[in-house]
Amino acid sequence: MSGTRLPSKTAPAIDPDSSNRPRTNTSLWRLGILIWPFATGAVAINLFLLGLMWQAVGLPAITPVAALLWSLPLGIPATWASARWARSMIREAES
Repeated sequence: MSGTRLPSKTAPAIDPDSSNRPRTNTSLWRLGILIWPFATGAVAINLFLLGLMWQAVGLPAITPVAALLWSLPLGIPATWASARWARSMIREAES
């Protein structure tokens, strides 16, 4: 090595005054759309397992189809919570 290489100046990775940053609600919606199938699937599995545990106290079991149908509306709050958590982790990583 000849030692003639000069160190290059680097620009900051994130410009804090950037006006093209997406709005918070928009990014939460986009993240929620990506997370929704996984959160809904997790809710369906948990509902089905809860139905299996209900058999221990004498209640009827929940069928897998019923668990899937119930998970569609119940997956929305789970998705919202997951998207908020993921957004907070992204913000923490960026700062």
